[in-house]
Amino acid sequence: MDAPRPRLGVIGGSFDPPHIAHLAIASEACARLGLERVVFVPAAAPPHKDPGHATPAELRLQMTELAVEDDLRFVESSLEIERDLVYTRDTLDAVAARLPGRDLFFVMGSDSLAQLDTWLDPAGILARATLAVAPRFADAEELVKRAKDRWGTDRIVLVNAPHIALSSTLIRERVAAGLPVRYLVPLAVEEFIRERRLYRRP
Repeated sequence: MDAPRPRLGVIGGSFDPPHIAHLAIASEACARLGLERVVFVPAAAPPHKDPGHATPAELRLQMTELAVEDDLRFVESSLEIERDLVYTRDTLDAVAARLPGRDLFFVMGSDSLAQLDTWLDPAGILARATLAVAPRFADAEELVKRAKDRWGTDRIVLVNAPHIALSSTLIRERVAAGLPVRYLVPLAVEEFIRERRLYRRP
């Protein structure tokens, strides 16, 4: 009997900046799905985000590296930035090529699952990875059920991570307003934001 293949999580996003909710979701996915590692992949140019506020990719990558450095289960990857990848399907192909022989789990919020129809090639994404969905809204379980029916697959699973009502937008707004972000982002990320004077109003 063949040994089960290792399980690898992939979590993408702008990470502008990365915050504790990202880390909590990744940790929960590790615990509940038996992931050996979660790869954090900052987007080169997120297709569903307004580019007007975007922090340069290299700075977002550095913040992501700082955010995950204290957890051996987590690692950052510059794949999307290096290769100017935009679409999740292509990112999953790149991860699989770099780290072969693993079952991939793409970690996402239920808000993103609700928009899956707008993504490039949802069927191709589901052929490459299981979607590990963290609840962002109360109807997350129903969203997962509808998505399974819509795509005719069991490769969409709910990860009942604690809901932390936090977003990168909120972090940026608090910094711009001169409000503290201590305990909302890892300390190293907080210090990086302060040293680089990120998100401050002109």
